[in-house]
Parts: sequence; C-alpha cells; structure tokens
Amino acid sequence: MSLDDLDEEIQNSYAGFDDELTLSLDRETRNELALLEAALEPDETDELVRRAIHMLFQRTVDTGKLDFQLRSSYDVTYDEYLSGMTFEEMTGADQYPSMDDERRYQF
Repeated sequence: MSLDDLDEEIQNSYAGFDDELTLSLDRETRNELALLEAALEPDETDELVRRAIHMLFQRTVDTGKLDFQLRSSYDVTYDEYLSGMTFEEMTGADQYPSMDDERRYQF
C-alpha cells in the first residue's frame, strides 16, 4: 500500500463518521466513564470521550506505535502522511535508477 492508499482510506473513514457515534460500553468502561465524569465534571459526557480520543492519538504518536503501524500497513510514517510525500520523494532518491551491484564496478 502507499501514501495515496492511506489518504483514500482516511477520507473514506472520515466520510463514514456522523457528528454522533453510537457505541456500546462494557461494564468496566461504564464504571471508568462514570468515575471520570464525577471527578472531572465535564459539561457533557461527550467531552470526556473526545479527550480520550485525543489522548490515545497523542500517546500513539509519541510512542512511535502509529509510525510502526503505518509503516507495516502502508509503508509510510505519520510525518510522511502530514507532508503528503514519502521520504524518498522528499530527498529525490526515487529519481535515480537502482544500481546493479553485480555490474557496478565493471568497465
């Protein structure tokens, strides 16, 4: 897969999200959400879910897990996604033909 594939998949996922999501919560998640709501007193519970998504995203980026997953699936990193081009495209390394190591030093 490539940067274009990743971009297309993100756009498709984004288009599939409505302003509201319906999700099911298990018992442990309900308990944790109730405790957080009581302690943090947000204006609405949705705010806690938004914060949780932001925190998960930031942690995934900071630990390098996002880059690992993107490299495994799409052969790009988060920085490459943000810039819209791969490292090879940035440095011009994809402009040169590959070297034939067997014939490299033959005249």
